[in-house]
Amino acid sequence: MAASDAAAVHETVRLDRAGAVAVITLDNPPVNALSKDVRAGIAAHLETALADDRVLAVVIAGAGRNLCGGADIREFNTPARDAWPMSRDLMNLIEASAKPVVAAVRGPTLGGGLELAMGCHFRVADAGASLGMPEVLRGIIPGAGGTQRLPRLIGLVPALDMITGGQPISAAQAHELGLVDDVAPADPTGASVLRGALAFADRLAASGMGPRRISEMRVPGDADENAKAAADYLVALEKSARGVKAPLLGHEAVCLALTEPFMAGWQREAEISRTAMQSVESKALIHAFFAEREAAKLPDVPADTPVRAIERAVVIGAGTMGGGIAMSLANGGVPVTVIEASQDNLDRGMAKIAANYDATRKRGRLSDADMAARLARITPTTDMAAVADGDIVIEAVFEEMDVKQAVFREIDARAKPGAILATNTSTLDVDAIAAATQRPASVLGTHFFSPANVMTLLEVVRAEKTAPDVLASVMALGKKIGKVPVVAGVCDGFIGNRMLAPYFRQADFLVEEGALPQDVDRVIEAFGFRMGPFAVSDLAGLDISWAIEKRRAETRPADERFSPLLDSICRLGRYGQKTGAGWYRYEGRSRHPDPVVEEIIVARSREMALNRRDISDEEILQRCLYPLINEGAKILEEGMAIRASDIDTVWLHGYGFPRHRGGPMFWADTVGLRQVCDTLDRYHAEWGDKWQPAALLRELADAGQGFADWDRARK
Repeated sequence: MAASDAAAVHETVRLDRAGAVAVITLDNPPVNALSKDVRAGIAAHLETALADDRVLAVVIAGAGRNLCGGADIREFNTPARDAWPMSRDLMNLIEASAKPVVAAVRGPTLGGGLELAMGCHFRVADAGASLGMPEVLRGIIPGAGGTQRLPRLIGLVPALDMITGGQPISAAQAHELGLVDDVAPADPTGASVLRGALAFADRLAASGMGPRRISEMRVPGDADENAKAAADYLVALEKSARGVKAPLLGHEAVCLALTEPFMAGWQREAEISRTAMQSVESKALIHAFFAEREAAKLPDVPADTPVRAIERAVVIGAGTMGGGIAMSLANGGVPVTVIEASQDNLDRGMAKIAANYDATRKRGRLSDADMAARLARITPTTDMAAVADGDIVIEAVFEEMDVKQAVFREIDARAKPGAILATNTSTLDVDAIAAATQRPASVLGTHFFSPANVMTLLEVVRAEKTAPDVLASVMALGKKIGKVPVVAGVCDGFIGNRMLAPYFRQADFLVEEGALPQDVDRVIEAFGFRMGPFAVSDLAGLDISWAIEKRRAETRPADERFSPLLDSICRLGRYGQKTGAGWYRYEGRSRHPDPVVEEIIVARSREMALNRRDISDEEILQRCLYPLINEGAKILEEGMAIRASDIDTVWLHGYGFPRHRGGPMFWADTVGLRQVCDTLDRYHAEWGDKWQPAALLRELADAGQGFADWDRARK
C-alpha cells in the first residue's frame, strides 16, 4: 500500500491511500470499539478523503482481529458525550458520502460495528467473520440506525431474528441473506478481505457506480404479508421473552421500517433505544456482563502468578458428575483419564458419555469428526495407578466425608509431585479433605454443577492452605474448558447451595401454611426463573434431596431441616419426573398439579395445627428471595465470597436466576436494602431468629447504600 497522503490526526484511526481508494483503518485495541475518539477520527478522515479529487472510493477496515466490535460498553448508561459525531450521526454521515464506501468486514463485527458496516454502501466479508446485533443481550436495542437498515437490506423476519435474538451469523449466511456483497477467503491476518474490499472499490470506481444507500430502500416483500409476519412474530416473542422487555422493544423498532420513512423510523429508534438504555433491565444485564469478568480477579493472587501446566487430567468416578466433568475437559481440549472401581460401572459411565455426545450430534450441534475427537480424549480405566498421569486429579465419588478422605489418601500416595488435587464436593469441608493428604497446599474444591458438561458455573473452593498458584491454575483451567469460575470459601454449601437452603426451606413452609407447589412455582417463574423450586426438585430427583436430608438429620437443628412433606412424598415412590410423579404428576415432561400431593400437604398442615390461609404473590416472592439475599450478606461478612457481584455470577450461571434481574444481590439493590431489611425485621418479630437481618445488610441499609457500594469500597 502506498504511503499515507494524509496525516493521521487521531491515534485510534488512520488514513492511507491505495491508488484511487482511500483506506480508513480503525486501530483501537482490543476490538476497535466505537469510542468517541474513533468516531471523530472516522468522520475527520472521511471528510479528508471526500475533499481529495484523487480519491474515487473509500474502504473502512479494522486493524487487529476485526472491523469493529461495536459500541464501547463503558459508555453505556452514562451522560451523552459532547464529542460529535455520535454513532447514529456517523452512520448517516458515511451513508451520505458522494463517493462509494466499502466496509471490509472481518472477525466479530457486532452491534455498532455492524451498524457501521451498514452505513457503508457495500460490504466485503472475510469467510471467518461473524455478524450480529447482540444489543438485546445487554437489555438495549441497536441505536445507530440498525433497526431501520437491517430489515430494508435482508427482509423483515431475518432482521427480527438477528435483533430480538442477539445471536451472530456467519459470513456465508450473511452473503446468502444479502447482508454482505462478497466473501473473501478466511485469513487471520486480514490481508485477504482488505484485498477483496480494495478490488471491489476499484471496480466501483472504474464503473462509475455511485453509492447504494440502504436508507433509500424499502423492506422487501409484500406489505400485507410483512404485516402478518410481524404480528405472528410478536405473539411468539411475548411467550419466549419471559418478562424481558428488550426483545419486544427491538420488535417495535424493526417494524417501524414497514410503515415509516427512514428518518422517521431512525428518530423513533433513538427514543426507544434511550428508554431501553435507561431501564433497570439494561443496567442489570450490563452488571452481569462485568460481574462475570470481575470474578476472575483475585485481590490476593496477582494476575501474573505463574500457573501450573495442565496437559492431562484424571477424573475419579464415571457416574453422572464424573462423566460430565470428563466431557467438560474433553470439550475444552484436555485429555482425561476416567477411573472407576469396577468394569461394569466404567462401561455404564462411558456408554452414557457416548450417548450424550451422540444426542448432541443428532441435534446438529456436533459433527461426526468432533464427536470422535472428543471421545478419543477420554481414556477409561479401572487401574488407580493412572492417577500418576494427571496434572490435575478431580475426585467425583459419593458425597460422604469418610469415602472422600479415603480416596484422597490414595490419590496423595499415587499422584505425581506438583499435581493439583481437587474434590467435586458440593457441601463437604474441603479443609478436612485436604487434611487427609500430605500436600494440603495442592488441594481445593472444584464444584461443578449438574449436568457438568452443560452447566457453565464452576465454584472453585479455596481451602485454608490452598496455594495461590493452585488457585490461579484452576481458575485458568475453568476458563479454558468454557466455565465461569468463581472463588468460594469453605463453608456448608459454599456460595450457591448455602443460599439455596433457605430458599427451598421457605418454599416448603409456604405450602404448609396455605400455598400449593404450583402457586410458589408460578410466582418464581413469573419473576423470571425458568423453573420454580418444586419443579426443579422434581427434575433433579426427590430421592437425592431425601437422601441428603436423612444424612443431615442428626447434625442439623429441626428448624433447619425440610418439613416431613418431602419424606411423605418420597415414601410413596414419587421421586419426580423420572418416576412420573413427585410434587407434580407428569405426562412426559408436562407437569400437572396432583390432588394426592394436595391431600398430603393439607394433612401436614392439620397435623401442625395450622389454619391454612391465602398467601399473596408478594409474600411468596419475599419469603423465597429475601432469606436468600440475607444469606448472601452473611457470606460476604464471613469472607466466603470476594464480592457481591461474585454471588450474582454464581446464581446467574448455576441456579437460573433471571439474567435481566442482574443476580440476587443486584436485584436487592434495585428493591432497596432498606425495604429488604425492614421486611426481614417484620418476619423476624413474627417468626424468630432465622429471619434476623445480617449485620452487613443492616449496616448498608442504615447507610442508604447497596451491595454495589460495598463492592466499590473494597476495590
